[in-house]
Amino acid sequence: VQLQASGGGLVQAGGSLRLSCAASGSGFSINRMGWYRQAPGKQRELVATTTTGGSTNYADSVKGRFTISRDSAKNTVYLQMNSLKPEDTAVYYCHVRTVVFTNYWGQGTQVTVSS
Repeated sequence: VQLQASGGGLVQAGGSLRLSCAASGSGFSINRMGWYRQAPGKQRELVATTTTGGSTNYADSVKGRFTISRDSAKNTVYLQMNSLKPEDTAVYYCHVRTVVFTNYWGQGTQVTVSS
């Protein structure tokens, strides 16, 4: 499985960005897709996930500001980020877990929020 993420960049506080991540390959079935992030000097943390069944999970710090969505036909997951804050600055990683619990990570995309 290959993951291709895009959509990061530099934005002012209060602005918005939309991340996309497309999974490609063959012979896999996805159970869960999501986004994690890692700020300098910090551990990687969960941002949001969505399952095939449609359930979603968000970090408390992004609830009400970020929205995760998924296009199952395209094996693509999106993260709409609104009301961005400087503390959202991090490298954002796309994550996929298959139905046999194999994990895959994207290459990371930088999100920088200026104050």
